[in-house]
Amino acid sequence: MSLVYEGYERQYCELSANLSRKCNSAATLPDGEKKKQEISELQAGLDDADVLIRKMDLEARSLQPSVKATLLAKLREYKSDLNKLKREVKKLTMPNSNQPAHEELLESGMAGGHEASANQRDRMAMSTERLNQSTDRVRESRRAALETEELGC
Repeated sequence: MSLVYEGYERQYCELSANLSRKCNSAATLPDGEKKKQEISELQAGLDDADVLIRKMDLEARSLQPSVKATLLAKLREYKSDLNKLKREVKKLTMPNSNQPAHEELLESGMAGGHEASANQRDRMAMSTERLNQSTDRVRESRRAALETEELGC
């Protein structure tokens, strides 16, 4: 395995653990300046983690095929973890005052007064999650393509 990749991986793991702890502590804070500051620090950390993931990706792709496959599989897990962290931070930025109204709309169902079943809500949530994951993959692919293009110039 590449020493460079291992260095990036170590940095990413430390940063990810740190971000996870900060995210959990920020979730307990009441809305205010302190929470906003924590969220901005979290977002900066997420940007740093994105950079490390891209560096690991480039490094892994430059290695021999036997090692490359293992590292890319590991990298997919890291990307998934990072996406979960991004979603948690996004939840922190949403105002909680809209949450009850959102739940009420889901519970009341359509205009005809029909109640939305739990199954429908679950399917909708899963579809939304898949759409978010696909969007993240498209963004990552676009970012990688732009980075590759920059390296080629």
